[in-house]
Amino acid sequence: MSFLFLLFLTGKLLVLTVATKETDGFKRFMRSAKQFNYTVKVLGRGEKWNGGSYLSAPGGGQKVRLLKSALDDVKEEDKIILFIDSYDVVFSSGPKELLKKFQQARHKVVFSSETLIWPDRHLEDKHPHVREGKRFLGAGGYIGYASNLREMVSDWSGKDDDSDQLYYTKLYIDPEKRKSINITLDSKCRMFQNLHGALDEVVLKFEDGRVRARNVMYDTLPVIVHGNGPTKLQINYLGNYIPKVWTFETGCTVCNEDLRPLSGLKESEYPPVVMGIFIQQPTPFVTVFFERLLQLRYPKSRLSLFIYNQEPHHDQHVRSFLEDHDAEYQAVKLIGPDDGELGIDMCRADVDCEYFFSVDVEVVLKNEDTLKILIEHNKMFIAPMMNKPGRLWTNFWGALSADGYYARSEDYVDIVQGRRVGIWNVPYVSLVYLVRADVLRSELKAADLFQSPTLDPDMAFCSKVRDQLVSQNDEGVFMYTKHLHNDLWQIFENPLQDWEERYIHENYSKIMKDDVVQNPCPDVYWFPIFTEVACRHLIEEMENYGQWSGGGNVDTRIQGGYENVPTIDIHMNQINFQKEWHKFLLEYVAPVTEKMFPGYYTRAQFDLAFVVRYKPDEQPLLRPHHDASTFTINVALNQVGVDFQGGGSRFLRYNCSVQATKQGWALMHPGRLTHYHEGLRTTAGTRYIAVSFVDP
Repeated sequence: MSFLFLLFLTGKLLVLTVATKETDGFKRFMRSAKQFNYTVKVLGRGEKWNGGSYLSAPGGGQKVRLLKSALDDVKEEDKIILFIDSYDVVFSSGPKELLKKFQQARHKVVFSSETLIWPDRHLEDKHPHVREGKRFLGAGGYIGYASNLREMVSDWSGKDDDSDQLYYTKLYIDPEKRKSINITLDSKCRMFQNLHGALDEVVLKFEDGRVRARNVMYDTLPVIVHGNGPTKLQINYLGNYIPKVWTFETGCTVCNEDLRPLSGLKESEYPPVVMGIFIQQPTPFVTVFFERLLQLRYPKSRLSLFIYNQEPHHDQHVRSFLEDHDAEYQAVKLIGPDDGELGIDMCRADVDCEYFFSVDVEVVLKNEDTLKILIEHNKMFIAPMMNKPGRLWTNFWGALSADGYYARSEDYVDIVQGRRVGIWNVPYVSLVYLVRADVLRSELKAADLFQSPTLDPDMAFCSKVRDQLVSQNDEGVFMYTKHLHNDLWQIFENPLQDWEERYIHENYSKIMKDDVVQNPCPDVYWFPIFTEVACRHLIEEMENYGQWSGGGNVDTRIQGGYENVPTIDIHMNQINFQKEWHKFLLEYVAPVTEKMFPGYYTRAQFDLAFVVRYKPDEQPLLRPHHDASTFTINVALNQVGVDFQGGGSRFLRYNCSVQATKQGWALMHPGRLTHYHEGLRTTAGTRYIAVSFVDP
């Protein structure tokens, strides 16, 4: 392909994206586009976003509507359109490379590809097989000729919160439409890299003066990187570098962008700040902290102090400081452990407050310009890095583990030791931070920012900051924090001492060495897993939540919005129990699976996990079906003959039934292909089971 032809095509390329708000993620996208001279047209500016979020059921129909309208204005039939998300996308290379790879695909429309099928897992078998690579379509990015894209969206008549992914998937799996529109997938991630389901495939590749992503599975260099689904933390990490945000040759290239200079302002023009000072334990050198506070180079007339002291030993230090300096500050509020007010509330209530600056008393602010520097960087949320001389310690985490706790990022040591200096998007900070007041009054307006049944206040706060500021949408999020039995949520905090003793069956430990596991039907295994207390607590949590599904096919909780074999149930994520349930599966079910099916390894990823309720006058049984899983776990939560009559499972292929179910025992069986089964009729009482569809 000639260089001149690529230049010609470059002039034919137009990037279309949707952004109803100019978020930090959008600014990152536009910065990377500008780096490579892409021509970008933004759709939907000023509109209210009605298309859902990655935290809720599938949506995105608003994007299809906006694209369909925009294509009416494109008069050149051979115009090449790249349609891409923006909030969680960065360009890693330029138009010439993208167009070269597009031409090499030899199709008129090329979609990004996915490892995981969604939103409707039942469509898996209808997807064409590929020789190598990923076979499922991803709607977050595609490129094609305007005429072909116009044909592709011509039949769209859906609502803004309908699924664009499902719409495009149905076109792709229809052989006639796939051929007519001439659609293919970028199966080996040569153009598009979706991160969901592919985190182990992607590494940073440092080149001369630039950084890009490399897919190590297919040895490709994607042009576009998309943090789709629950991979916002990972795109934030990659976006700290790609394409030229930070390089070894240049260092930080964006640290001086979009600043809010304070130099030259009169004292009365400085933004008003509420500074929260928190004394939560006996701390040495508290008097030194207040001495350094006095040295902070920021007009005291523009500072209001909120001082929280729960340590009586330090009362004298606080009162001594206030007696001498109270009048110098715009306002001062001192509260103790019996007061319920939050420092952020003082800022929210003050219409003039522009920032909340939170500092724990053990923080030593050696740089007297710390507050000014943070404000000048003009971010919604920012923290200075702290360290302890001679120790590999700081106040941030570079990454999170699967259970939401500390994990070390590849660059953590270099940042802590000062070998990489810049502004880093990280998932957790503590002890000192600055947050804009308008964010506290909007995205972070919830009253329970620091509350969680499982996390400490700092971790809970950062989790909610990530959820609200990363997703850019605080609607449709499952939030449920009022639990009857908080101990259920302690699997991370006290996994052995308390949780396991209370909730794991006393005979579970014998599974690996004794003949405890039963085999009632071919490839169906039955073993003890839960105590009676665990079963009772889980039932009571679900009944306390109370929002049982209606048992119909339409189910907006799941991807695709349609359930082929519906039950009356409550999903684990509806009570905010999905992380804990995954930990349970990984720690207690996965080892049994690997013993019963030698050579099989599972990470216990589950597509669906839920508690089902069977009642004679509600839903007494479940018709024959296959589960959409590699294997299924079905835990009996109450007692046959005591709490209900009837019930059980029948495997039709083997004409084999399990009816004498035991409370706290799990049935494990393959889901797809071989174990066609049904739920037998419950004739009296109420039967509860906990079901998980598990995939590798």
